[in-house]
Amino acid sequence: MTRAVSTYHQRIAREKRALILTAATSLFLELGYDRTSLARVAERSGVSRATLFKQFPTKAALFDAMVTESWSTAEDEDPPPVGDVLAGLSTIGRGYAELLGRPQMTDLFRIVIAELPRFPELAEAQFSHGKMPYFASVRDYLLAEHEAGTVRVEDADLAATQFLGMIANYVFWPALLVPGWQVGAGRVAQVVDEAVRTFAARYATTGPE
Repeated sequence: MTRAVSTYHQRIAREKRALILTAATSLFLELGYDRTSLARVAERSGVSRATLFKQFPTKAALFDAMVTESWSTAEDEDPPPVGDVLAGLSTIGRGYAELLGRPQMTDLFRIVIAELPRFPELAEAQFSHGKMPYFASVRDYLLAEHEAGTVRVEDADLAATQFLGMIANYVFWPALLVPGWQVGAGRVAQVVDEAVRTFAARYATTGPE
C-alpha cells in the first residue's frame, strides 16, 4: 500500500510539473520573462502557489527546469556502442533531429533571444545547462571512436560542431526564423544520412591506427 501511495504521489507530482512548465513557457512567450510572475504561472497551470513554490522557489529555477526539459531526450540514454561510427552517428543524428523538432525547443530559443538584452543570464542557463551538456556527450563519443581507431579526430570540439551543425542548419534554424517552415520525416532522415556520410568521408579511417 505504501509503495502504491508513493507511486501515485510521484505521478501526480510529475503531472503538475509538466503543467507548470507548459504554463511558464506560454507566459514567457506571451508576456516576456520579466512580466511573468510565479503567481501568474500558478494560476495558468491550475496548481496552488504552494505547490509551485515547492518545486520552483524562484523564476530562475523554473527557467533552468525548462532548459533541462527541452534538452532531455537522447540525453539520459547511454551513448551508442563504440566500433561502428556510421551506426553510432546515425543514432545520434536521429536523436538530435528529433530533439530540435520539438516545439518546446523552438519556444526556448525564442524566449532566450527575445530577452537576451535584459536577461543575459537566460542565455547562459540555456548554454551551460542545455546545449553544452548535450554537445559534450557527442564530443565524448567522437573521442571514444578516435581511441578505438574508427575515426581520426584531432579537434573533437570542431568535429562535433560540424556534425551537429549540418543537421541543425537545415532542421532547426529555418524553423526558428521562417513562419510555417516544416521538414518532413523523409527529408529529416536524408539530412541525417548525408551528415553521417559527410562526416565519415572526412574523419573515418579504414581500420585501427
